[in-house]
Amino acid sequence: MTKALAPGATIGIVGGGQLGRMLAMAAARLGYHTAVLEPDRNCPAAEVTGLHISAPFDNGKALERFASVSDVVTYEFENVPVSAVRSLNEQLPVYPPPEALEAAQDRLAEKIFLNSAGVSTAPFASVDNDEELARALARFGGRGVLKTRRMGYDGKGQRVFRSATREEVKGCFAHMGGVPLVLEGLMAFEREISVIAARAADGSMVAYDPAENVHRDGILFRSTVPAAISPTTAETAREAAFTILSALGYVGVIGVEFFVMANGTLIANEFAPRVHNSGHWTEAACLVSQFEQHIRAVAGLPLGSTTRHADCVMTNLLGAEQEQATALLAEPDVMLHLYGKAEARPGRKMGHYTRLLPLDGELRHNPAGGSASLQKG
Repeated sequence: MTKALAPGATIGIVGGGQLGRMLAMAAARLGYHTAVLEPDRNCPAAEVTGLHISAPFDNGKALERFASVSDVVTYEFENVPVSAVRSLNEQLPVYPPPEALEAAQDRLAEKIFLNSAGVSTAPFASVDNDEELARALARFGGRGVLKTRRMGYDGKGQRVFRSATREEVKGCFAHMGGVPLVLEGLMAFEREISVIAARAADGSMVAYDPAENVHRDGILFRSTVPAAISPTTAETAREAAFTILSALGYVGVIGVEFFVMANGTLIANEFAPRVHNSGHWTEAACLVSQFEQHIRAVAGLPLGSTTRHADCVMTNLLGAEQEQATALLAEPDVMLHLYGKAEARPGRKMGHYTRLLPLDGELRHNPAGGSASLQKG
């Protein structure tokens, strides 16, 4: 794509979850139509898009129709068949490139790529049976995180070893599904952070301030900005994200997760070739959200400002926690976003809210009961 999409063009989105929904909303603000390819007839994005093609991602006829109505295609999650994305890319531009999707889908390939790009990771080993697991754990001092190489997310498909015994290892490969696995060394880190960054087709790049993340049961619970890290560590994280973007010839928004060690150095955990849960705060605390940033990039528009106008804390609402909505809406400093999902299952992301604070980190309310003041002093 050599020039920006004109208003009225259609951006195709593969996947109709909450990220697809928020991308479609951002596209509409910039004057674009959207089409969504998603098997689930009741997906969150269906309510806000102009066209919902309800079919499997690898359905040939659906892909043909999807390509025929789209001017450019993107995707909202990484568990999409690479073959389908490559098929679309033969007909029209697809951003981020299929190579980014392919690298992110396989945790072993992802670690190899990151190391080849000069980005440090935890030590890792491929595991295809119990014997290989035992040998790898011996190298890592009996400590490690065993993960399925593919299809894992939100803590699924993982097992932690802190002092592995022979009995713990026996039968583990079969218990994990008998699928290819990767063992990662268990790192003694101080905190987890993530960087949301973006790259345009012309090579220009921007990054938001790192967020400090807290997980519960493998699911992101809360992101706080700014993270409690030094300016040097923050800049190192942004530069690592830029290195990854450049190495992939990337176009769009990426989320990169890091472990922060006691000395301030960084170990990359993983990257997501899409907008990211830990970047939802940007819609409340920045002029240009990660969702608009992604649409700008894939549409060939100039990238926007990543400057914050506030400190903030973003919290996910899981399952029945969405019942807090009314109380949250009564707070003057809170922006609430619900995803329109019909069923509130335990652990299911139903929405999120972002509480704004002044840039000095102290929340101050208007004495008259109005909106919060963001002034210092």
